[in-house]
Amino acid sequence: MKKPGICAVIANKDLAAITELEPLVELFEVRIDLIGDGWPEVARGLKKPWIATNRLAQEGGGWRQSEARRKEELLKALQLGASIVDIELSTRNLEKIVSLIKKTAKCLISSHDLEKTPSLDRLKEIVDRQQAAGADICKVITTAQKFDDNVTILQLFREFPERPMIAFAMGPLGLISRILCPLVGGQFIYASSQKGAESAAGQLTVSELARLYQRVSP
Repeated sequence: MKKPGICAVIANKDLAAITELEPLVELFEVRIDLIGDGWPEVARGLKKPWIATNRLAQEGGGWRQSEARRKEELLKALQLGASIVDIELSTRNLEKIVSLIKKTAKCLISSHDLEKTPSLDRLKEIVDRQQAAGADICKVITTAQKFDDNVTILQLFREFPERPMIAFAMGPLGLISRILCPLVGGQFIYASSQKGAESAAGQLTVSELARLYQRVSP
């Protein structure tokens, strides 16, 4: 079994905390929508690969300015060396920005359901659409309303065994799917830098996940 990959989500400008986490993670996610105008300074200081994300408010993010400006910030991240750019499946004119991203970085196409976990058939349709749009990595995030939702979302790894993917359910009831995601085929799992800095419901800290995976990894 490969070592579970942890992606530390950067939601503020605490550079000291970021440096402390580097030995425990494989990559970072720079949340442009949460950090604000000083995000390029944070990105320039990273010594590991990083994902650029500028999440739409309607998909659980903090971006409330224009769509044109949102895309401009993501394209700026390419110039600063982002290894991966996260763009939502719901983005207008998706094909155009995906083609721009893929000139210099990998494209992660994401989908977030903030209310529920749809049926497996519906989730498979989402992955098919992400693949058709040119995703290098597919990300499907739902919200757990019952324990069985963990089973539903994790079944995607069995349905698409060769497809680079991240899939889990948010919320307290989805905790098991977060933990298992990188153990059953997920590319990595997101974790907050510290308590109180969570970017999504149910997110564990880097330290918590690192300790847990040390117990299960060879």
